[in-house]
Amino acid sequence: MENQIIHLTGGQTSLIVRCTPYAEILYWGNRLSQFSADDIISLSRAVPNGRIDVEAPVNFSADSGRGSFGTPGMEGHRDGLDWSPVFNTTQVKHDGNQLTITTEDAVAGLQFRSELRLDDSGVLQARNALTSLKPGTYQVTRLAVTLPLPERAAEVMAFHGRWIKEFQPHRTLLDHGGIIQENRRGKTSSEYFPAMMIGHPGFSEEQGEVWGMHLGWSGNHRLRADIKTDGRRLVQAEALYFPGEQRLEQGETLETPWLYASYSASGLNRMSQQFHRFVREQILRFPTEKPRPVHLNTWEGIYFDHDPDYIMQMATESAALGVERFIIDDGWFKGRDHDRAALGDWYLDEKKYPNGLKPVIDHVKNLGMEFGIWVEPEMINPDSDLYRAHPDWLLALPGYQQPSGRHQFVLDLNNPQVFDYLVERMSWLLGEHDVDYVKWDMNREIVQPGHEGRAALTAQTQQFYRLLDVLGERFPHIEFESCASGGGRIDFEVLKRSHRFWTSDNNDALERQKIQRGMSYFFPPEVMGSHIGNKRCHATSRQHSIEFRGLTALFGHMGIELDPVKEGEAERAGFAKYTRLHQQLRPLLHSGDVYRVDTHDETVLIHGVVSVNKDRAVFLVSQLAMPTWSLPGTLRVPGLKADARYRVTVLDEPALLKGGGSGHTMRVQPAWLHESPVLNGEWLANAGVALPVLDPESALLLGFEEIR
Repeated sequence: MENQIIHLTGGQTSLIVRCTPYAEILYWGNRLSQFSADDIISLSRAVPNGRIDVEAPVNFSADSGRGSFGTPGMEGHRDGLDWSPVFNTTQVKHDGNQLTITTEDAVAGLQFRSELRLDDSGVLQARNALTSLKPGTYQVTRLAVTLPLPERAAEVMAFHGRWIKEFQPHRTLLDHGGIIQENRRGKTSSEYFPAMMIGHPGFSEEQGEVWGMHLGWSGNHRLRADIKTDGRRLVQAEALYFPGEQRLEQGETLETPWLYASYSASGLNRMSQQFHRFVREQILRFPTEKPRPVHLNTWEGIYFDHDPDYIMQMATESAALGVERFIIDDGWFKGRDHDRAALGDWYLDEKKYPNGLKPVIDHVKNLGMEFGIWVEPEMINPDSDLYRAHPDWLLALPGYQQPSGRHQFVLDLNNPQVFDYLVERMSWLLGEHDVDYVKWDMNREIVQPGHEGRAALTAQTQQFYRLLDVLGERFPHIEFESCASGGGRIDFEVLKRSHRFWTSDNNDALERQKIQRGMSYFFPPEVMGSHIGNKRCHATSRQHSIEFRGLTALFGHMGIELDPVKEGEAERAGFAKYTRLHQQLRPLLHSGDVYRVDTHDETVLIHGVVSVNKDRAVFLVSQLAMPTWSLPGTLRVPGLKADARYRVTVLDEPALLKGGGSGHTMRVQPAWLHESPVLNGEWLANAGVALPVLDPESALLLGFEEIR
């Protein structure tokens, strides 16, 4: 087979792939307009001294049998045999920006297939598949997607976190060895979101080359970035398998999850914009095209204390605030008076709802709002009728005492009886009630996930997808929210079956500033649940003004998390104000390009959204703590048209700017704040506007509108 070179292009990105005699990425970076296959001669590599006498490529399977001494792309064996395959290309299929390369090892009896798709957004999708070609069980230990990176990719940015503190970024230099990030908690996890950004040292929001990767998978995963002793770099991403979990018989195939990757030559902003465009065009599928409705969720308002008459009062007050979707959270089903009982018993609690849910739903609908409800179908409490009848329905290993988490166990979705029971009960709930929205929760980590004694976490994840698929097909008009103790199950694969994420159980506006920024690297604002909570946050007991809470919640899919009946007039007026402001801005927020602005002071966060045609923009300046400097500097506004003129307006400001101050707190703020100047885009991008002095935990919202 001839030496075949394929050039894929998408957006501002080019990918050059050598297909034979093995599959290898030669170039991944800025779009090339003058490329010729003859050009690859310049990339022919030397053979290092003191090593094996042939070149060892970083091919798609990262074969250790070729003399590549890093981590191979697949590991496995057939009763101790066929453990070091060497794959050579047997077939190449190229169609536009899609490329499939099939390689085989006839001795090991294995086929390794790689699929690449370079979307018009510039996002690369990649996955591999392994097929056993000969008799005998092939035990697969690992199967990864491997992508090479250039030598200048020497700094890694990834995420850590925990419950109520998700999406916290950290950075590490890739000097020697490797960086491994693993999740074994049974869901995407709050601890280690499956993503990495690797780039030129010092890359920032607005500058530097960066390659971003996200594994679309809702189970255990492993990501690693390695530097070989010859200086070459690579990244690998994979679903993490338990021992014995993946076995292939002759003719059977195992596929990796999709890895999504985005190259940017101008910092993290362009990387994010490419991911956002890809999500909007290729992943999100709303039942109807309409603005994202403002939510009110009852959880922090009433918890388990359900009284239909009172809930209808809450709905009435919610509608008066401009709420468009009213959601009843946990506590509506039989025996659910606290979090220690009743999960699994998906029947209406007739003591709380003697007339059923219909009067409440009708009241909500008559007020012009949609109706939503909370469920946690994958879980079961030991104190439940379902557990007493079917203790064998747990996802567990026989002979061991399964540890509980939040007083609950996990149901084995691989058991057909369990799966059918959940389909039946969810179909009753969604089919016999006028439900528009489901908040789907999952509140614990998974320990010893066994089905009939064997490890079954991967299968459990796939059955979860199937359950959502079945319900989505039966009830195509219903939207689903993915929630897992807040942000524990957020990824592209679950987003194919849902329409919104609950970003965090923490509604503290100060914490949310950084949590929401972390999420914004891969997900557009319209899928990020962001709520205004109580003045005293239930997660942290910290208090913030309604202005800071409202502005923090503005840049997502907005909602309210409280009891509006009990709130005072000032708070209700604030909720109504920011609901209206979000509704005015959401056509821009939910369609435009997100920009995060580099600042010289880590106590300040600035981000905004610029419309696709660049005629409007809105930016939020948030002062998180005491400023480092006595003067806050200037905001240079990215993304606008250089030759257009824009009116700059203050859309919302903290109380300090409205009333000034007294004594030593008196401040003279920049004059332009109250003059709405008209400035050209070139000046705004390069000179900018001087920022006012802000108090800690306050924010300023600025608007930019083109004057024609």
